[in-house]
Amino acid sequence: MGFISDLKIMYHMVCAKNTGANHEQRLENFYSSQMEHYDDFRRRLLHGREQMMGVLPLETGANLIDMGGGTGNNIEALASRLSNINSVTIVDLCGSLLNVAKKRIEQKRWKNVFTAHADATQYKPDFGQADAITFSYSLTMIPNWFDAINHAYKLLKPGGIIGVVDFYVSRKWAAQNNIKHSGLTRAFWPNWFAYDNVFLSQDHLPYLQSKFNTLSLIEKKGFVPYMLGLKAPYYIFIGQKPIESD
Repeated sequence: MGFISDLKIMYHMVCAKNTGANHEQRLENFYSSQMEHYDDFRRRLLHGREQMMGVLPLETGANLIDMGGGTGNNIEALASRLSNINSVTIVDLCGSLLNVAKKRIEQKRWKNVFTAHADATQYKPDFGQADAITFSYSLTMIPNWFDAINHAYKLLKPGGIIGVVDFYVSRKWAAQNNIKHSGLTRAFWPNWFAYDNVFLSQDHLPYLQSKFNTLSLIEKKGFVPYMLGLKAPYYIFIGQKPIESD
């Protein structure tokens, strides 16, 4: 991908309309103009997606739901494991992104990957409870993110797996085992991302840790393209719904 192509997508990110009567319309207005170079640019912006999908514990015959899965790019990271999975459902509220996912499914000849045009807080699969649910840079774009996490908890089987990778900032007084970000980091990145309706939160990670048993947690920073070497904080969380759960 060249510099001119990067300029085009950054122009659309800055100038695309983020308005609409509801969340679905805002997503469509924002993303419909970015389809041509969407995946390539975000591979350099959204760090840790392949790592999260690669380490996600999936048993043979599992049913996986990728909430806010967009173009389906995340599914490529499953690589050879995909053939052992019963089904993968890409759930997204943006029709333009799902159209790209449908083309990818056809091109890759994935027979066990499907799409669902639905809200992550309301989607219900035909097969019942899922074995695993992932959120890849989607929680920060879901206004009622706590409902999305609660809904995922209900959809998961006891012992089911949740995988989340996303931008975030720490709380001012982070838990002892978590990374604490500086005041500048906690102030700058939420305001910078909010312009594109991406809302970094100090509460996503603590809430996930309160709902699920932590299997692994990685907290890192990744370069943001054309931001003069600045790095934005992100985390990779793998958790398990308690076997004995309500």
